[in-house]
Amino acid sequence: MAKKSNTPASSSPKPASGKVKERDIATQRKILTLAEEIVRRSLGGREPIVQIPTRTKSNTIWNKKKGILEMGGATAERPLFDLKTAKQFMQTMLHASTIKDLIEAQKTSSLRGVFYKAKHTVAGTKENTFDTQDESDPILEDLEVALGALREELHVFAENRGSMVGNITIVDKGDEIDCRRMGSGGYALPSIVEPDIIQFKKCEAKFVLHVEKGTVWNRFNEDRFWEKHNCILTHGAGQPPRGCRRLLQRLNQELKLPIICVLDNDPWGHYIYSVIKQGSISLAFESTRLAIPDAKFLGIRAKDFRECGLDDAVKIDLTDNDIKRAREIAAYPWFEAHKGWQKEINALLSNGFKMEVESLITKDISYVSETYVPERLKAKDWLE
Repeated sequence: MAKKSNTPASSSPKPASGKVKERDIATQRKILTLAEEIVRRSLGGREPIVQIPTRTKSNTIWNKKKGILEMGGATAERPLFDLKTAKQFMQTMLHASTIKDLIEAQKTSSLRGVFYKAKHTVAGTKENTFDTQDESDPILEDLEVALGALREELHVFAENRGSMVGNITIVDKGDEIDCRRMGSGGYALPSIVEPDIIQFKKCEAKFVLHVEKGTVWNRFNEDRFWEKHNCILTHGAGQPPRGCRRLLQRLNQELKLPIICVLDNDPWGHYIYSVIKQGSISLAFESTRLAIPDAKFLGIRAKDFRECGLDDAVKIDLTDNDIKRAREIAAYPWFEAHKGWQKEINALLSNGFKMEVESLITKDISYVSETYVPERLKAKDWLE
């Protein structure tokens, strides 16, 4: 008997708008292929299964030559007829259906919106498809790696976090934005910053200074640091989200701007730098578009308490968890063989305390922007 398929993987999507990008066609084909494989298994008397690449440390490979983390080939099965994975299987299919609908409608949705789109009570039960967004977001990341598609290609965006100001003019969805004239708040970094959304029109800056928090960014912006030193100033509100990291990488790769980081002197600051530089374990599948192997860590550093003559009041005692985390970071392959980073982390542990960038305010309100960073830049005193 001849076999027929009503939705072949090679068929093209037909969006409601009549317009579709090539990457949308490719993404929807991947979704159709996933669905067809499940149908084939079911009609063939085999259990429906979704294969999900595992986002774990054991399945993460350090590519020393490229200087980035990469995902290995290990996968985990998500079978339908297993009580441990049945709900996740259903959740995966729900989100895949939502993504298909978004592509066809040529619309986007927030992570929160996708969660609510799929959230409902299963008919005949008191069981919800999703209880919290903490269940929903990892399923979307699973779909990203299973389909080999970026979140942007799934038409899903996260909440905007971070700001930018400086000597660059960009085009955001057709709107020209002069980042020199963004006032005290700066240009809010969007979640999706791909070249079809954000284009770089004119850039005079020589480097990017990325600071950890908005409070420090405000000090640099108010002091017009970016104007005096011809740079771009960014922050990611702590751990920078993907949109911020992707924009930093584009500035680095496309405009050849050095990325210089000013972060707290603690294991968290070291980890943020590590993620910016090499990528993260959970997002290793996206390292090629997020990691910046030549990013530099300017400070603050363990030596700064003495070199800057800071007061004892800035010291924050290391906790047991801080000590454990610092030793874990020191064992990362990209830090393990780096003498400078081993010295830095050992100095942090030897001090027995950590410091925030804001601690430099004890010297002077503008010490960090008018003295500390300019002197370190001039001396090229940073870690790589």
